[in-house]
Amino acid sequence: MECCESRLLTTRRALLLGGASFAAWAYLPKFARASDGRDPRMVTVILRGALDGLATVAPVGDPDYASLHGAIALTRDGPHAAPMLGSFFALHPSMPEFARMYANKQAAVVHAVSTPYRDRSHFDGQDVLESGFAGPGRVQSGWLNRALQALPQGERVAGALAVGPTTPLVLRGSAPTVGWAPVALPQADDDTAMRLIELYKHRDVALATSLSQGIALEKQAQGDDMKARPGGGAPAQMRQVARGAAKLMAADDGPRIAALAFDGWDTHANEGGQVGRLAGLLSGLDGALAEFESGLGAHWRDTVIVVATEFGRTARINGTEGTDHGTGTIALLAGGAVKGGRVIADWPSLKAGRLYEGRDLAPTTDLRAVIKGVLADHLGVGDRVLADAVFPDSAMAKPMKGLIA
Repeated sequence: MECCESRLLTTRRALLLGGASFAAWAYLPKFARASDGRDPRMVTVILRGALDGLATVAPVGDPDYASLHGAIALTRDGPHAAPMLGSFFALHPSMPEFARMYANKQAAVVHAVSTPYRDRSHFDGQDVLESGFAGPGRVQSGWLNRALQALPQGERVAGALAVGPTTPLVLRGSAPTVGWAPVALPQADDDTAMRLIELYKHRDVALATSLSQGIALEKQAQGDDMKARPGGGAPAQMRQVARGAAKLMAADDGPRIAALAFDGWDTHANEGGQVGRLAGLLSGLDGALAEFESGLGAHWRDTVIVVATEFGRTARINGTEGTDHGTGTIALLAGGAVKGGRVIADWPSLKAGRLYEGRDLAPTTDLRAVIKGVLADHLGVGDRVLADAVFPDSAMAKPMKGLIA
């Protein structure tokens, strides 16, 4: 009987808390303002499926780009010209908000970047990207969670927000996290919720506390502007997720670190140029960045958003006007704390003899160096901890300097 009662209690907890994992929220250490007056926030956005970096930030100044990317290549001239980021690179026109942030020196691009992974499996590539290890299948914790463990208590955040139905690998580990995701099902009214809390106060105090905290947090994240809009598709969903996360992170007692993942970036067919599948996805990402800027308000000035993907796509389009699994790609940085208005690239060129394995943009920058630079200069994580614990065996990937304003 005791076994059955325990199982029933576990099921009851799951039903009450399954929509968003608020159980740990009441116990998360809160963020204390840094000694220099900054109140830094960091968001990691994982694009699962492998973003075509050559289509998002196109090297239109490279003489081999147009022929390789063919019908989906961006152009700097003509009626459908893409906005230029300097004289060599053009930004996909579906990202006007990022273009504005770039012009305001609050966004930057790192091109020809990759993790240490050199094969082309989504599963293994995402494992390397989020775990922070040089090879797949090594651990079940992520580099962002290990970075949280290294932050000084009382000076830097010790808990983080995992956005989505499951916690991304990048944020799994020993450091406390709390989950939130937009809930599509109708929610209990206030009277029903209060009755449940009162009931569990006499049966399970910890669950009552967690439920109370969860309801308060859900109210903070939700609102009329969080209602799902019909026909919006993936772009609208990306904006909705970012809108709710920004509300939580803007609160004085809210989380300062967050991670979320957007799926669907595997553009093998009908990738499209100015319009098409990739254009819709990039529009959603662009809108999500704008939602963070708007929702964080004054805290935007102390924010860095890192957008990364597991690997890039082939330099040459395939027979279905898409691109296949590749290697080198881009990382995007956005936020008021970013030293922006730059495309950072040790450009390898797209000549046939310079392509990686004769097919991909050759990576010249280690993504770990980019992330290390943000963690070091924005959150104060030490170089040794970054090399030994956050990204083990990565001493050769030195933190990139000058990314933070």
